[in-house]
Amino acid sequence: MSREVSAARTPAGDQLPGALPEALRAELSAFRRDLHRHPELGNQEFRTTATLKERLERAGLRPRVLATGTGLICDIGTRDATADGRAVAAAPDRPLLALRADIDALPIPDTKTVDYASTVAGRAHACGHDVHTTVVLGAGLVLAELARTGALPRPVRLLFQPAEEILPGGASDAIESGALEGVGRILAVHCDPRVDAGRIGLRTGAITSACDRLEVELDGPGGHTARPHLTTDMVTAASRVALDVPALLARRVDARAGMAVTWGRLASGHACNVIPQHAELSGTVRCLDLDAWRRAPDLVHAAIDEIAALHGAKSQITYVRGVPPVVNEPVTVQLLHSAMAARRGEGAIEDTEQSLGGEDFSWYLEDVPGAMVRLGVHPPADPTHRDLHRGDFDVDEQAIKVGVELFTGCALLDGDLAD
Repeated sequence: MSREVSAARTPAGDQLPGALPEALRAELSAFRRDLHRHPELGNQEFRTTATLKERLERAGLRPRVLATGTGLICDIGTRDATADGRAVAAAPDRPLLALRADIDALPIPDTKTVDYASTVAGRAHACGHDVHTTVVLGAGLVLAELARTGALPRPVRLLFQPAEEILPGGASDAIESGALEGVGRILAVHCDPRVDAGRIGLRTGAITSACDRLEVELDGPGGHTARPHLTTDMVTAASRVALDVPALLARRVDARAGMAVTWGRLASGHACNVIPQHAELSGTVRCLDLDAWRRAPDLVHAAIDEIAALHGAKSQITYVRGVPPVVNEPVTVQLLHSAMAARRGEGAIEDTEQSLGGEDFSWYLEDVPGAMVRLGVHPPADPTHRDLHRGDFDVDEQAIKVGVELFTGCALLDGDLAD
């Protein structure tokens, strides 16, 4: 494979086909708002899947629902991509460029006062998956038109993946359903409320962290608060586990690995004068470094057992593997850079830092090269920043056009890369 996308072969933005037509831009905005009104949780995205399938079929394409029952894939530019068989790429037998979107929502209430607010109690698209989905759909519709005119240099696969928010993520199920068969490269966007709409953030190497789930149960003889010396003081034991385990791990792992244990729940006891027999903690383990992530289960188990035993408690640990870091491949990052520079100029690209958030897009990168790009969604004139996973999260819909044209640009320039 070529090690770079030549800048000399990157045309100016108005010379690169695949721009988003105004009529389609308006349709995509309405499509995104419809998804936003009807959020569905992981592996329950039946309406979302049906809506996508109908729109792609209306464009003459042949989407295929994943074996899990939600999510779908749809090829463009292959010999059997359309009913009439005419919309093929210039090189239909080359490996596909996959464009991935996650389609699930979060189990939190939508607190916005907009006409497209969620109509489902306790459910919201508060991570931008409605935008990711709309971007990939829009790119697919534009690329399908290019394929019909013979202007698509290589085939493309649209991948609408369910259950990204459920560890270890729906990517594994999508892969088992054949989502990567024939794929040579994969791209994804992720909304970033810290980046202004109209811009993207790029990074070579790790751009997210690994993320695992941790459940801890502590047990021991309880008793009267008047005689704690005859009991295992479970509240103290649980508190020490919560405080000391992260501190102990900080001395057993290279600080540059960025291993962080953060608790989200601690529960114990029912009465003020009773020392309980049981306590529970749950949280996440995050790692910036892939090697540290591989060692994390043994290190975390040992630290919890040591602290619990010091306080006379027996520990039972459930460590649920989540996702490794998303590690962006250099050639793919250069492809994204070249496409964005062609569309909006170098000034629309900024460096981005590695996030402690987890993303199951990482599982695809275990098998094929690819990259995730930060898609700016912050309204430039808005002084507030509404973070992800909050009920008031929203986006500047200019980001949809940016994402679509970034992906169509990549599909066109990816034809310059040797397999």
